[in-house]
Amino acid sequence: MSIALNNINKYFGNFHVLKNINLKVENNELVALLGPSGCGKTSLLRVIAGLEMVDKGEIFFGQHEVTSVPIAKRKVGFMYQQYALFRHMTVFDNIAFGLHIQPRAIRKSRQQIKEKVQQLLSLIQLEWLAMAYPEQLSGGQKQRVALARCLAIDPAILLLDEPFGALDAQVRKTLRRWLRDLHQTIHLTSIFVTHDQDEALDVADRIVVMNQGKIEQIGTPVQVYQQPKTPFVTQFLGDVNIVHGIIENGKLRINNFWQIISPEDNLPDQDVMVYIRPHEINISKSYTDNTIIGTIHYLHSSGPVYYLDVFISDDDPIIEVMLIQQQALKYQFAIGDTVYLKPESVHIFMQEQLIEFMI
Repeated sequence: MSIALNNINKYFGNFHVLKNINLKVENNELVALLGPSGCGKTSLLRVIAGLEMVDKGEIFFGQHEVTSVPIAKRKVGFMYQQYALFRHMTVFDNIAFGLHIQPRAIRKSRQQIKEKVQQLLSLIQLEWLAMAYPEQLSGGQKQRVALARCLAIDPAILLLDEPFGALDAQVRKTLRRWLRDLHQTIHLTSIFVTHDQDEALDVADRIVVMNQGKIEQIGTPVQVYQQPKTPFVTQFLGDVNIVHGIIENGKLRINNFWQIISPEDNLPDQDVMVYIRPHEINISKSYTDNTIIGTIHYLHSSGPVYYLDVFISDDDPIIEVMLIQQQALKYQFAIGDTVYLKPESVHIFMQEQLIEFMI
């Protein structure tokens, strides 16, 4: 089932938490609401679920408007961040709970409920824990049980609020891939909230980047990362260096580095902020034309990746460069080395307009 949000506005007192939100989620799509704490992503999820009513705007599930429909009648599966499992119930009974409390007219028989729960236990690969209690489960197992409980009532839409937030990094990585594979199996329109960009990039079909109650950009993981539309999206998605630049006579200058901008851009002379990804910078000990000269201030490794902090000048911040281990070892970089940087591509924004070009 598709979801359409038209001009959604929500206030908490005088605080305008959602500002003119327009969003279409396609049938069977897995969408991430991504943004920092307080940006409105959880409020938007609760509005879709019916846990909060909107002050202005319309919500459609498929062709049916549900703006004023209560949560009990929206046929939504909502998974809370803390899972909210019943501690006195077994895994089996937790999953079956929603089926037992359905209205008598649509309630399944005991045998049908048993078969449904067994199917879900098989789906989440926890058949062997059917009689266990929540306190006997790991965080990842609790997460899967909570998800199965949501799926038990055959929802038309699945909503997940920070589903991996309470888990450690390695378990999160494993379970987000599990969720992606599960979604391909169940084919259910799903929206999940996260503040973790790696999570959104890894799992979602599309990402909705939010900031201060507004949508900054909507796109596939590749689009929002490689083609950011605003400075906020550029900074929030992945590491980025932000340095001062000057456009002068049709050229961009970063410190002592010059790069000709295509004449058709016809950009006026002005100061700009330049955004450069650490992995999109070539670094060498040999001078070539159009390079930025710097000194290695600090270096460290994180697994197979090396990070070098390069000092440029008192007027510019440290520039971070990211290399794979083989490159770093090949050049034997050390603190204090003079190096020459050349960006492969940069982004600059003027009046919220993106100017992107290759070096």
